[in-house]
Amino acid sequence: MNRAILQRLAVCSWSLHPHTPADLVQYLQAVGIKRVQIALDPVREDPSIWSSLPDVCAQHQITIVSGMFGTVGEDYSTLDSIRRTGGLTPDTTWDRNWRNIQVTADLAQRLGLKLVTFHAGFMPHDERGPDFRKLFDRLARVADLFAARHLELGLETGQETADTLRGLLTKLDRPGVGVNFDPANLILYDKGDPIAALRVVGPWLKQCHIKDARQTRTPGTWGEEVPAGTGQVDWRAFFGTLDELRFSGNLCIEREAGSQRVADIRAARQFVESQF
Repeated sequence: MNRAILQRLAVCSWSLHPHTPADLVQYLQAVGIKRVQIALDPVREDPSIWSSLPDVCAQHQITIVSGMFGTVGEDYSTLDSIRRTGGLTPDTTWDRNWRNIQVTADLAQRLGLKLVTFHAGFMPHDERGPDFRKLFDRLARVADLFAARHLELGLETGQETADTLRGLLTKLDRPGVGVNFDPANLILYDKGDPIAALRVVGPWLKQCHIKDARQTRTPGTWGEEVPAGTGQVDWRAFFGTLDELRFSGNLCIEREAGSQRVADIRAARQFVESQF
């Protein structure tokens, strides 16, 4: 497998819960990685604290490889709650989300980013339904906004099958819109085998997350996120498939569970290094 992939490792900033840019630097130094995917919502919401981010990163030779934003009102407590509240589909939060997204696109452009990722929401299987058309139209609007600022979008995987995602991307037909592939999410949402899914969406691959999980034993409930290398992702097959796809993007370590984030992310870095 291609060892160059180790040079493209990064860390998802939100996994570390930094309160300031200085916190972020300290945690990244502890992890041993100087590349980061930055959560843009705190930067947008609290510029008094986060406006120094570019200067602090430059001072410590930290590279911001991409950005991420969330949507208003997301409730991840159950699979049903996130289906109802997540992404661009809910009408009750769309106006606020659209306002935030416009500011976020301008912010990402000022930071010099090339890629921003987010969860668009659950994508209906039936293209004839009203929810599909609503999500499609809103996603097209967001895609065009980002394209006008020379920014690409990566859609997070997991909330739908790879075939459903491929169908949406084909119909959307925006070259700047692709996939931020998270193998653990396929397991957490119980949406199929991650390696098979990776091959399906391979032509749209923009970035990957390094995260691991175990499948639920109770259909309709969440799986369990676990430290990278201890779950059900077949990492040898994962990295081998990336080689087959000639993937040249970044791989950002994400940890959204557990109380030892720095230790878990450092262990994930060491685990990935051990694969090569």
